[in-house]
Amino acid sequence: MAFIRMIAGLGNPGPGYEATRHNVGFMVLDLLAEELGIRLKPHPCYPALWGQVGEVILLKPSAYMNRSGEVIAPLAREYNIKPEEILLVHDDLDLPLGRIRFRLKGSSGGHRGVQSVIRSLGSQDMPRLKIGIGRPERKEDVVDYVLQPFTPQEWKAIKPALLKAVSALKLLLEKKSWAEAMGCLTS
Repeated sequence: MAFIRMIAGLGNPGPGYEATRHNVGFMVLDLLAEELGIRLKPHPCYPALWGQVGEVILLKPSAYMNRSGEVIAPLAREYNIKPEEILLVHDDLDLPLGRIRFRLKGSSGGHRGVQSVIRSLGSQDMPRLKIGIGRPERKEDVVDYVLQPFTPQEWKAIKPALLKAVSALKLLLEKKSWAEAMGCLTS
């Protein structure tokens, strides 16, 4: 299996979306960059914030979630990064709040940001780090739900999950081992 050359956190740009459920990918990237002492800055050619740790690009597309692929794909092509070398970090409605899961490839599962990346790259081969945000009680409330901030009670579950996700990513970067990174999530 190819090693990761880009970690892309998915979210929506702007202060109005910072603490929303849909932005856990951005939250993880911010925490990871902080832990690694990296300042994410505007990319000179693409609408994104980015930084590097060794040869791995950390990326937060500045496009809205459902247009993430329009930023990730051209940047990946410019740097000759294959889809299987791009790790997407994003929220997942189908995982219980605070649950974290690696998935090595597959469909979008209905996630519009992931759909955009799949469509733009023409591949489903991107590994994913999914952070569970749970589902609203009514299906028709999904759009409002993902764009709402976490409640104080939900933060008690999501904050440790974000920190565990960062630990798993750091382990992945240091050891270059999927098995060890995945094992970090179960400990």
